[in-house]
Amino acid sequence: MRILGIALIVLGLVALLYGGISWTERKKVVDAGPIEVTREDHERLPIPPIVGGLLLTAGVVLLVVRQRRA
Repeated sequence: MRILGIALIVLGLVALLYGGISWTERKKVVDAGPIEVTREDHERLPIPPIVGGLLLTAGVVLLVVRQRRA
């Protein structure tokens, strides 16, 4: 439970600080012998701040409940 709580806190902080996940994907457009043309697509998966807050809160609750039981 403690590891899960810490993981949720870290994920919540990352979601709040970065606001999402982004990556770049390279695609080959033309491949004609020695000539290659590629393009880069920048993709983004936004994570709403409410999700980051919920993850952070859930992690803190897990850690607090574990400490009170011990």
